[in-house]
Amino acid sequence: MTSPQGTTPPRRPTVLVVGSGFAGFHCMRRLEKHLPADAADLLLASSADYLLYSPLLPNVAAGVVEPRHIAVGLHNTLARAKVVLGHVVAVDVQDHSATLRRLDGAEHRLAWDRLVLAPGGVSRTFNIPGVAEHAIGLKTLAEAAYLRDHVLRELDQADAADDPGHRRACCTFVVVGAGYSGCETAAQMQLVSMRAAAQYPRLHPEDIRWLLVDLAPRVLPELGRKLGDDAMAVLRRRGVEVRLGTTVEEATEHSVRLSDGETIPTHTLVWCTGVTPSPLIEALGLPTERGRLKVGANLRVPDAPDVFAFGDAAAVPDLTRPGELTGQTAQHAQRQGKTAARNVAASLGFGRMVDYRHRDLGFVVDLGGFDAVASPFGVSLGGLPGLVATRGYHLLALPATGNRIRVSLDWLLDWAMRPQVAQLGFLREEQATMAAAEHTGIYPGPPTDEWEAASRDVPTTRAVVTDTGVPRPRARSRQPG
Repeated sequence: MTSPQGTTPPRRPTVLVVGSGFAGFHCMRRLEKHLPADAADLLLASSADYLLYSPLLPNVAAGVVEPRHIAVGLHNTLARAKVVLGHVVAVDVQDHSATLRRLDGAEHRLAWDRLVLAPGGVSRTFNIPGVAEHAIGLKTLAEAAYLRDHVLRELDQADAADDPGHRRACCTFVVVGAGYSGCETAAQMQLVSMRAAAQYPRLHPEDIRWLLVDLAPRVLPELGRKLGDDAMAVLRRRGVEVRLGTTVEEATEHSVRLSDGETIPTHTLVWCTGVTPSPLIEALGLPTERGRLKVGANLRVPDAPDVFAFGDAAAVPDLTRPGELTGQTAQHAQRQGKTAARNVAASLGFGRMVDYRHRDLGFVVDLGGFDAVASPFGVSLGGLPGLVATRGYHLLALPATGNRIRVSLDWLLDWAMRPQVAQLGFLREEQATMAAAEHTGIYPGPPTDEWEAASRDVPTTRAVVTDTGVPRPRARSRQPG
């Protein structure tokens, strides 16, 4: 198509954002504000059509919050971006293209002028024998819903069991990781199991056993000693056994062996030990630091100036602590996304680039019931004040009014009504492994972990077609930042 003067209008550049977690979502949302409508085509590649508000996954596992209420729809909240569903499994930096594997298995080529990598991370397993096959993760809605079903199913089996040993194993639950996710999961799921046990005629409170295991010397070290001690007091009051300085050496279908020599008969191992970058990062062939893609303080990849990266998958320098990297937290991911959007826009000639700097806003930990610990702006809060701060923060951080209202009503109903003890059965056991739930086996190249290797029993050869909705770039843009 030509203009009235007979010239071909210039093609608009394409900005491809990979991932719709906190980092990618907030980057795309801010790009829509920073870039004029005719300045660039905005493309978001995501494995789901929503932003998952992952800090409330323990609430979902506990049955306090409905799963859909922490899923913020992309089409509801993004005004201009084109959303393509699937996993980006490969990137050609020289050709300015990416390979998207759609949910039906077909592969499509996506062309870009600016690439924004925010693929997030996957569960970190340390290659411990048996974890791949037998542990339950907590990074997706499916895993959270499955965990609740699994705990209730174990209580069903315990109530019906005649063998005392089998009964004890069904009533014993092991959580690994004493950080935010692990402490919240152990504390909230202990309440769930105790409330549920009251509705089984042959189960008693003393039958239920929860263990929290971590190699660290104390729980929640990020919160400081006082709040960590407060959280420990809540866990012990609930009857959760906390094993510090201890790790898992092996997991089987019927037991977990700890580094202190004890073997715990159990059918439940919940894995909350943090994240490692998405396997996509290793497939890029670009320099990494501690497994994360190396970037500058402006979130630009030094060896690929048209590529930006941040969030769990990037080694972002912490300018407030020279020599350190920023933490893999939702708080950092959200704010880095906003900085990246500004810098991507600047690389296209709109505004100027800035370095990522942050001010610590504090941390919040929901322990279920009326218990929580929080440190907003450095102020230590526990009990009901901590709970108000914790849930108030989550409501402010949820980026959609509808989700805020629904989550608020869920919390009110949980306080006002007896919990529902019912299994939903949405996910089969073979679909609940971390490799299956987190799709780690779809990336090319040798697996880096045994649980990734275990997921490679699905054929990965797929037809490759061209996504005609995204034009091939004619030339690389090297506009100054």
